Amino acid sequence: QVQLVESGGGSVQAGRSLRLSCVASGYTGRNSCMGWFRQAAGKEREGVGVVYTGGGVTYYADPVKDRFTISQDNAKNTMYLQMSSLKPEDTAMYYCAAERFADADSCAYKLRMKLFTYWGQGTQVTVSS
Repeated sequence: QVQLVESGGGSVQAGRSLRLSCVASGYTGRNSCMGWFRQAAGKEREGVGVVYTGGGVTYYADPVKDRFTISQDNAKNTMYLQMSSLKPEDTAMYYCAAERFADADSCAYKLRMKLFTYWGQGTQVTVSS
């Protein structure tokens, strides 16, 4: 049974940094797309970024490019989202998601279309001005 558990959310002031973690269990993360999504109150869930676990290729949505970085530790089956220069508009519930048996070229598309099978419960990030 695949499970994804996020952690690391919290309340920070604008301009500060925060790192989220997503631990996957129930499968090995090789050759998968693992992504981060967020959903602000009253808005649709949107993709933030994605990594292809087989080679580390990443893709980011425009609002977070150059501010957010995804990394992974395959030995720990863990994906991270390093968020820097946070803005109030980054306030949202952040979710990690995984799609197994994928290829690198498909991860960006899966992020845009939200085509992920497994989802975590989310961790709240609040950025105050």
